[in-house]
Amino acid sequence: MKREKFEILIAQAIDDLPPEFRHKLENVDIVIQDWPTPRQLRQVKLADRRQLLGLYEGVPQTKRGRSYGMVLPDKISIFQKPIETQCNSEKEVEVKIGEAVRHELAHHFGLDERTLRRIERRRRPLQGRS
Repeated sequence: MKREKFEILIAQAIDDLPPEFRHKLENVDIVIQDWPTPRQLRQVKLADRRQLLGLYEGVPQTKRGRSYGMVLPDKISIFQKPIETQCNSEKEVEVKIGEAVRHELAHHFGLDERTLRRIERRRRPLQGRS
């Protein structure tokens, strides 16, 4: 998939967020990388670069105190090639981007990995229902 199309899908995933979350995004940049760097993989203790779809690096909003200010933006990296590797169609890429963006933004809002995994496991059975 061309980078421009991938960027559009990320922008769409952000636009699709409920307004109460979209309006509370503070001091965060979302960037696209082809692959995670070796440092990023070490940070999350992964060896296979195809496994990491996104990464949040920063200070979650729940950990920001009064002295928080004059800091570089938090960074959310979305990794294009691992997402494409896991998908068989453009529609699957779109869904996977949405999942990755929401997952990393949840970290920005203060949810830890264990909590997010528990929420995602509960949602999967519900997604199969119509």
